[in-house]
Amino acid sequence: MTRAALAGLVPLLAASLGLASPASSASASTATPRVAAAPFQVNVPGGRAQVFATGLDSPRGLAFGPDGRLYVAEGGRGGTSSTVGTCRQVPDVGPYTGGFTARISRISPSGRRSTVVGGLPSSSTSAATGGLTSGVAAVTFLDGRLYALIAGAGCSHGLAHTHNGVIQVSGHRWHEVANLSAFVMSHPVAHPNPGDFEPDGTWYSMVSDENSLYVTEPNHGELDRVTPSGHVSRVVDISAHLGHVVPTALANHDDRFYLANLGTFPVRPGTEFLATATESGRFRVRRTGLTTVLALAFDHEGQLFALEDTTAPGNPTPGTGKVVEITEHGLRTVASGLTFPTGMTFGPDGALYVSDNGFGLPPGAGQILKIHLPDHD
Repeated sequence: MTRAALAGLVPLLAASLGLASPASSASASTATPRVAAAPFQVNVPGGRAQVFATGLDSPRGLAFGPDGRLYVAEGGRGGTSSTVGTCRQVPDVGPYTGGFTARISRISPSGRRSTVVGGLPSSSTSAATGGLTSGVAAVTFLDGRLYALIAGAGCSHGLAHTHNGVIQVSGHRWHEVANLSAFVMSHPVAHPNPGDFEPDGTWYSMVSDENSLYVTEPNHGELDRVTPSGHVSRVVDISAHLGHVVPTALANHDDRFYLANLGTFPVRPGTEFLATATESGRFRVRRTGLTTVLALAFDHEGQLFALEDTTAPGNPTPGTGKVVEITEHGLRTVASGLTFPTGMTFGPDGALYVSDNGFGLPPGAGQILKIHLPDHD
């Protein structure tokens, strides 16, 4: 892939998550090609990486279940349904079209994929902007039950009579727990960005903690709590503290939530942050120096790692994704050469599992990498 071909992914990657500044999203909305999967060239100093699973459609968040299997949220393949003339559309990259092609997959220890539940909402930006697709954003377990975060639904995403939210999966069936589209419409944040405003939100990360689920919404800029009974409440309005910074990544450890952001485009390496939040809403930026963060994960020793999606300045660039360890002394790169990675988690075996080829690539090009870090087996 050439850098020129990737130029069209600036508005696609940015605006579908609501992360482009108005100036950047408007100026870069002409080139639109999808890109082919890049060669596998991941570098792990002192360790090694392997392809664990393939054939995925825009893989996102990952979680290991009580059965020891890896569960994968997939964005899907979009669809052709349109709601133009029916409801408010998304500026810049709209109008979206949608379908029911997203799914949740389960990966066996040998890397074989099977569908847990399919037919979930999936939507894509306009064909003129490349049709970047979102669907299921994240999965997690609470009290042994599987929950998923839906980000590709809603009338503004081309799917009338649907909405973004949290669902619970039982066997191969699911039911809605919480309507997050309704929540963001009735609980606006302090400083939304009108230039790329998403009426239904573009939810990204979800974790479980004690008896609740916690979710981030990057377009509006918020951290919210969802109970298994469906009650939704605001934990932190991040936009009130920092403005439009696109908080995507979320992890929890020792009674704190850790958040990091993707930021706006063009990419400016080292300008994004790591913050903490408490259940009571106390928010604090802990450090800067990160770049385009889409996931955070703690290893079994309590050490924090961040997934950086694209780290070259300017346009999103394939092969520049990284995993960095966040230490008291700074950042240490532990894996590089990733292509638009979108989610990660540590497995019970100590290995790090990463969703790769997660954005802007053809259906089925997504893969899960298994990264063996030094001293983690």
